Amino acid sequence: MFKKIIFSLLIAVLMFSVVACSGETAVQTDEPKQAEEAKVEELSGKVIVDGSGTVYPLMAHIAEEYMVNEQNKVSVQVGRAGSSAGFKKFIPGETNFSNASRKIKDKEVAGLEENGLKVGTDVLEFKLALDGLTIVINKDNNWAKEMTREEIINMYISGTYNADDKVLWSDVRAEWPSEEIKFYGPNENHGTFEFFYEKILDEKDIVKTANLQQEYSTLVDLVANDKNAIAFFGFGYYVNNQDKLQAVSVDFGNGPVEPTLDTIGEDLPYSGFTRPVFTYLNVTHAKENPAVLDFAKYVVSEKGAARLAGDNGFAPLPSEVYGEYLSQVEGIK
Repeated sequence: MFKKIIFSLLIAVLMFSVVACSGETAVQTDEPKQAEEAKVEELSGKVIVDGSGTVYPLMAHIAEEYMVNEQNKVSVQVGRAGSSAGFKKFIPGETNFSNASRKIKDKEVAGLEENGLKVGTDVLEFKLALDGLTIVINKDNNWAKEMTREEIINMYISGTYNADDKVLWSDVRAEWPSEEIKFYGPNENHGTFEFFYEKILDEKDIVKTANLQQEYSTLVDLVANDKNAIAFFGFGYYVNNQDKLQAVSVDFGNGPVEPTLDTIGEDLPYSGFTRPVFTYLNVTHAKENPAVLDFAKYVVSEKGAARLAGDNGFAPLPSEVYGEYLSQVEGIK
């Protein structure tokens, strides 16, 4: 009987040891797996972005979110020299991304090709969102809150009313004040100027009296301080300055339409003044610099432009568009 008891105790001890060892082995096997799954590659380095002042608030917001939430050792520097000025830096390889509030021009494509870069393979074009070109006036202007597309175009075209381009509000509509209109807008460095000049004015000369500025903040102040002022720029700058300015509702033929995120779109009521905004990626830089590649993925992911466009006054594109861009970036090896 004593031998049987001893034998049973030995069996119990052996079984306990096997279970314990088995459990220990399981823990040792699972921990590395879990650690591997939780591991996120930590990157460092610098990403340089420049170009459109219109796109700047959106891209700067994307960069901030990326550095805070994704890779805090990567420095993403975002400039706002203007679309044309940005391409002048991008073509020789001084920047990794070039933001633009209009599509790249043939002469800029040719410049890239001279440097051995072909758009579509060595340079990728991404539409980030849709912007509504917005006509803004002073808060105290109570007569020009609604205008037709033709009235806006005609008032900005040189020579429509007189040779010296000193246009009065009453020239546009007889019942409006006999006060000279003060025209403002972004200068030639900006894609917004080029879009307005090429697509809206159909490449007709802008009024000689127009005061064109490099900084959008300057334009906001100029209009905010002049009852007879009128200016054009991206919807985002208007949204962020609604306390200082008011937007003109534009009649494209079916009644006045106020620019909003619900009306801005290529098939929506404000389509007449809607345009896409872009960023361009140097693929060679993305191959050479993991930080550039990783940031590119973030920009076109659901965390980037898709999520933050609306917060910065842009209408986001359909999710499948961003998905296609993400596939392109993930294919960079």
